[in-house]
Amino acid sequence: IKRLDELHTLREKKASRLGTAIEDPVFPDGSNPATTSGTSAQDLRWSRFRDLAPETLFNLVRDEVFPFIKNLGGAESRYASHMKGALFIMPTPRLLANVIDRLDELPMHDRDLKGDVYEYMLGKIASAGQNGQFRTPRHIIKLMVDMTAPTPADVICDPACGTCGFLVAAGEYLRENHQAEIFADEAARKRFSEEIFHGFDFDSTMLRIGSMNMMLHGIESPDVRYKDTLEEAHADDSGAYSLILANPPFAGSLDYEATAKDLLRVVKTKKTELLFLALFLRLLRTGGRAAIIVPDGVLFGSSNAHKTLRKILVEDQKLDAIISMPSGVFKPYAGVSTAILLFTKTNSGGTENVWFYDMQADGFSLDDKRNEQETSDLDDILQRWQNRDAEGTRARTEQSFLVPKSEIAENEYDLSINRYKEIVYEEVEYDPPQEILGELDSLEQEIAEGIKNLKEMVG
Repeated sequence: IKRLDELHTLREKKASRLGTAIEDPVFPDGSNPATTSGTSAQDLRWSRFRDLAPETLFNLVRDEVFPFIKNLGGAESRYASHMKGALFIMPTPRLLANVIDRLDELPMHDRDLKGDVYEYMLGKIASAGQNGQFRTPRHIIKLMVDMTAPTPADVICDPACGTCGFLVAAGEYLRENHQAEIFADEAARKRFSEEIFHGFDFDSTMLRIGSMNMMLHGIESPDVRYKDTLEEAHADDSGAYSLILANPPFAGSLDYEATAKDLLRVVKTKKTELLFLALFLRLLRTGGRAAIIVPDGVLFGSSNAHKTLRKILVEDQKLDAIISMPSGVFKPYAGVSTAILLFTKTNSGGTENVWFYDMQADGFSLDDKRNEQETSDLDDILQRWQNRDAEGTRARTEQSFLVPKSEIAENEYDLSINRYKEIVYEEVEYDPPQEILGELDSLEQEIAEGIKNLKEMVG
């Protein structure tokens, strides 16, 4: 509501400067459109209610402001549909007044700070969901976005978007690297806000959090909506996207009968991580690229479904890279070992060498506390990825190296880094067995002599 008040104030100033009516006012003249109380919509502005007494403030926010937020864009808007089940659960007037005072001190016109506040809140409430979803660490998201280097021409999708972390990071990357292009004119601004970002999820709470996350990071109207992307009913968006960034759920319930038949034709399985991989191939347009997180089992699983999907990635598409991550990256929510998979959809092959990287450290401790550490491989990963043609001379004992497609095919398309990495063992020399036995014999004689002396001493 603080952000909405700032937007309305900016539009007021623009209208005053031009001598025109306010264009698209957030708080229209007249009563609150979300209630029948007759309260003025202007009284719902942050700048108007922030100094009220706690009891009056509490009643206004609960009965007027909160319904107004839930109804933004009209009852039929996508945002309002996400907010339908939201409940006002602030327990006391004093706590609400305290929160408003603290937020009022922050310069929320700064988009980065506003996003940071929201990310901090998400970090406090995040926990593993019942369908195997958990929040992807922000630094891992940034690495994946930097490696795929989005452009203003991309159409970006996360089919399991959760809190929209990948879409937000892609938006920040575009702002930092393509500022002039995305804000060149009104059409470019409109495309940035409404056409580039697409996120789907079947958890209504996640959608509510995600859509607000996007809004607070300056992306006003993204395509974030309810959709079970594995269902047959949604098999209508083939080839719609040029970049997929995702961390799909690794486990969860799956209605086999409702699953899209074209996905089951690619890979007949109930494993959601494999079906999502098949889905990404369908959603990408030719030439589109993907950076996704998969459990290690996808890389070396021995079932027909696992092998078929890996063969498709290597033989029919262009598999670019496998980055093996340590198992503590997702703690405290999960201890599963994972990897980042990067590939390009070609439908005509193109894999020559696959780049492997063995990430040992991500800048945080690998226990449940996840304290910040000095050691991190992330900068090295990005630099080597951007110059990966020079990696051909790297030995298999290094953290990163290239593996030719022919070798992967010989290993039944096993993509586990341990299959190709060479371990250097230090040679340890031991004394000959006869010497060791002689030393043991001497020790036993000393012990026997010691026991004999003790017996004599105690009588």
